[in-house]
Amino acid sequence: MNKPTCHIEFKYVDKSYGDTHVLRDINVCIERGGFVTLIGGSGSGKTTLLKMINGLVVPDSGEILVDGESILQKSHQEMITLRRYIGYAIQESALFPHMTVEKNIAYVPSLLNKGDKQRTEDTVKKWLEIVRLDESLLSRYPDELSGGQKQRVGIARALAANPEILLMDEPFGAVDEITRKQLQREIKRIHEETGVTIVFVTHSIQEALKLGTKIMVLDEGRIVQYGTPDEIKANRNNLYVRELLEDHVG
Repeated sequence: MNKPTCHIEFKYVDKSYGDTHVLRDINVCIERGGFVTLIGGSGSGKTTLLKMINGLVVPDSGEILVDGESILQKSHQEMITLRRYIGYAIQESALFPHMTVEKNIAYVPSLLNKGDKQRTEDTVKKWLEIVRLDESLLSRYPDELSGGQKQRVGIARALAANPEILLMDEPFGAVDEITRKQLQREIKRIHEETGVTIVFVTHSIQEALKLGTKIMVLDEGRIVQYGTPDEIKANRNNLYVRELLEDHVG
């Protein structure tokens, strides 16, 4: 049976916090294997939309589908299982401070592998190599790592369960510019090699254009444009989009 073209789909999704309308009438299809970057100002709804994909935020109305199935209809246990197969990486990586690098990366695989220690060890080494970190770091704790190393470990941990979806919330926002460019190259390479569907929140239009196979521009809780980088640059169909690109791209 063929899987749906839309890996993630939002249908008429609305969300408010008190009197603040955060998302309005969101209808969008994120295709399998895509790298979608979410760009917009503070309060535009980027992080809320991202967190809805793994059920951390529940909409007031509408429907969210993953692989054609509504996540709102899943039981608590089904959502826990779903989250284990959706990688999640955030700014400053949020590693467990009391765990070594090895244990941080192994956290979810050890749950999935049910006591198969060799399989978990192999998974950790595989992802350490993919994110280009030396095995000598395995016994270190997060506070012994540089900012760039922490982010790489965070990416490895998010991908260690071989998820089909990877959610990233400004993962490179807290590192210096040189490290950021290195991490951008790495995540683009990992996407090309694995085919994982990535949804990536950023405040940088340059980063959005560089990484995304498609870009979703949000303004005041609405999707004002959604298309490839070339489509976005060629058809600036909204004043906000025009200003966004003129200020940063020209």
